[in-house]
Amino acid sequence: MANTWLRARQTKYAAYAATYILVVIAICVVANLLGNRYNKSYDATANKRYSLSEQTAKIVKGLKQDATITYFNAGTKFPEGKDLLEEYKNLSPKVKVEYVDPDKNPQLAREAGIRSLGTAVVQIGSKKEEAKSMTEEGITGAFIRDLKSTTRTVCFASGSGEHQISESEREGFSRLKDALTSDNYETQGVDLVQKAEVPGNCTVLVVGGPTRNYEQPQVDGIKKYVEGGGRAFFMLSPPLKVGRFQIAKNDALTSLLQGWGVTAGKELILDLNPIGQMVGLGPEVALVSSYTSQPIVNDIKRTATGFPLSRPLEIKNTDKTTVEKLFDSSETSVATTNLNSARVDVNDPKNKKGPLTLAAAGTYSTGKEGTQGRFVVVGSGDWADNQYINFNGNADLALNAVNWLSSDEDLISIRPKAPEDRRVTMTQRQFNVVLITAQFVLPLIVIIGGVGVWWKRR
Repeated sequence: MANTWLRARQTKYAAYAATYILVVIAICVVANLLGNRYNKSYDATANKRYSLSEQTAKIVKGLKQDATITYFNAGTKFPEGKDLLEEYKNLSPKVKVEYVDPDKNPQLAREAGIRSLGTAVVQIGSKKEEAKSMTEEGITGAFIRDLKSTTRTVCFASGSGEHQISESEREGFSRLKDALTSDNYETQGVDLVQKAEVPGNCTVLVVGGPTRNYEQPQVDGIKKYVEGGGRAFFMLSPPLKVGRFQIAKNDALTSLLQGWGVTAGKELILDLNPIGQMVGLGPEVALVSSYTSQPIVNDIKRTATGFPLSRPLEIKNTDKTTVEKLFDSSETSVATTNLNSARVDVNDPKNKKGPLTLAAAGTYSTGKEGTQGRFVVVGSGDWADNQYINFNGNADLALNAVNWLSSDEDLISIRPKAPEDRRVTMTQRQFNVVLITAQFVLPLIVIIGGVGVWWKRR
């Protein structure tokens, strides 16, 4: 009878084990089937490093015709590009991904002009564009070039102390140039002093923080350009004079903007928000975290931006222009007229209380059907230079403004984020504590725990 009971018990355990094994196998099969059919993933990184950006999603989901991404690489290296390319495929049923081994299909590689392995070519309709890199920026850039039929050139004014795209120092615009290139814009400098005329190939003219006065011929050239349907981006700091550092009043240029409905004040905005001080910014940098619903700022509403040495603006519509506010300084900001001293009294009763308008966008009615001038004015000349453009959303704001000015509203979004530097910096003492804990303390705890369990069971 004991043997019968033992055999029954063993049979019962065997049945349980077999059932558990079958359940586990069934779960694995179902999980694999679902995984092959539905490609879903979750990006837990802080800046969504492994997810496609809103900009890419907007472009790919908005495709009106089929697109094919052809990836040329050795067959054994297809997995190097597969994860990224499959993300594009999952965004829209109009996207198809093909993998080609140039050694097995050399004719197709020659027709595509492939010179190196690991290259992707995006084809939309009859247009083909090679991705400049196997990154989201490179592949999305190829989509943009396929969809755009004309060359877009951003011209940077020079001759009056403006920031220059050729300068890589703190006050240069070289990083802004790189960002525009990533959005597939061409860039060039325009000397309005030598010739007071905006070239016809300029899609957008940037007046980037002039420190000297614009003469009337320069202003007349800009006026003719915008009122004829051109697009201009003005970044203007207040007229400061502290020691040898001086910014001219630029009355002729500000008078032009006033005629379009944007009055640039001559005060300096100081932001007394303690959050700015916590991140290492002084009161001369105005922080912004609240925006209007204008297309330029729609997609950066969850992002802060910073504007050093800024001035307030006043806006109104005119008979030819329609002007919209983009954002204000914070409620803790003030505007002071004391611009000739490095020490400013934030409690001066003459100071204007915030919030104060910092940026505006406007359109000019040319009277011609299908032709409209556009302009954006930001009351700071330094916020997009190499020193500040990487501050939170500054780069996105600059690119969004150019996109809107060039009528590329489909590009307005948050760009792909660069990898964050998340290294942990420790002092030598902290490093020694971690080292001793990892090499001695934790193993000792495990050993003591093991000995204790052995002694108890013994």
